[in-house]
Amino acid sequence: MAARLRAMADALLIPTAMVTGLPHDLVTGFVEGTTVGAVEAGKATKKKRVSAYNRAYKRAFKRVAQKYKLKNGKWKANGFKRAVKEAHKIAGGKKK
Repeated sequence: MAARLRAMADALLIPTAMVTGLPHDLVTGFVEGTTVGAVEAGKATKKKRVSAYNRAYKRAFKRVAQKYKLKNGKWKANGFKRAVKEAHKIAGGKKK
């Protein structure tokens, strides 16, 4: 697959190099560089900033979770739901 793509690219770039009068290696290097740059730019996504409330909730949930778990680490009946509710209460959520 890669060899076929390379052959197609060469077939397109050799005439371009002839028309412009630039060396073939320079033209292919320029095209490959811009392609790699575009791919890298597409991959770079800005990370979402974690809010202060989210950090507070995370800390509160970790502290509270053990109260609602069994010895083997499984959640008690309705334990997760209660842990979430208590963590939100500690973190100071639902202010209107």
